Amino acid sequence: MAFQSRPALDSEQIAAPAQANPSQLASLACAGREAEERLMEKIDNAERLLDSVVLSVGPEASLGIASPQLTVVIPAYNELATLSEIVERVCRLPISKQVIVVDDGSLDGTQQLIRDLADRLPIEPIFHSINQGKGAAIQTGFAAARGEIVIVQDADLEYEPEQIMQVIAPIQAGQAEVVYGSRYLASDNHHDSWIHRLGNRFLTGLSNLASGQKLTDMETCYKAFRRELLQSIHIEQRRFGFEPEITAKLARRGVSIQEVPIRYQPRSWDEGKKIGVRDLFNALWCIVRYRFG
Repeated sequence: MAFQSRPALDSEQIAAPAQANPSQLASLACAGREAEERLMEKIDNAERLLDSVVLSVGPEASLGIASPQLTVVIPAYNELATLSEIVERVCRLPISKQVIVVDDGSLDGTQQLIRDLADRLPIEPIFHSINQGKGAAIQTGFAAARGEIVIVQDADLEYEPEQIMQVIAPIQAGQAEVVYGSRYLASDNHHDSWIHRLGNRFLTGLSNLASGQKLTDMETCYKAFRRELLQSIHIEQRRFGFEPEITAKLARRGVSIQEVPIRYQPRSWDEGKKIGVRDLFNALWCIVRYRFG
């Protein structure tokens, strides 16, 4: 065994500790305390130095992590059936990204699903204690965004996450500050009910008249922005009024919005669609209020 290879101690060495007088023991104890204090002072100095570095360059830079090129904000409310697939597909996008999933007070197990996803995927979960509305969830995600470009991804399967790359391409190329993905520029889409189509066309047309834009799909989920521009705009609407509000406020700043075609698979109210008639009237109010108010 290892201890057998060590040299044997003679009787004087064994007896030495017993021969130490009280003053020597006190001196040793004092020296030990002084050494411990010096060590703790060095640790404190090192911690203060590290804190100053983090504050000066930011937590990401201190870890050698560059700011992501893209932030994807995923608002979710009772989306247990589809959220996992959406998050996994977003995480596979070929770009450095920050994925923020904001649960808006779900009651169907979505919150636990998000926690489980966060254990195995690089996502940042945020939870609202009560349901506040899609606009409120989007605002929470926007406030936490760090990417150069920010885009919204719904938690259902109506919009294919792989299309995000084509939506943000004009911003990456320096051709636009804001890009909307239009469901009506792609000829092969399976459009939703005629009521939704009529409502969207009416709202988009009215928004164009008020804003001077030439959009085909103001109500689209896929809206991509340069983060600095987006975070400089105060968003007020907490439900689906976000769409006309942000469009009107961009118009007031003279920002031109570019559109690109996207594929779209609509779902029914039975499948979880949440927008309703009152949101139509609220959108009308928002178009007028935020463009001229």
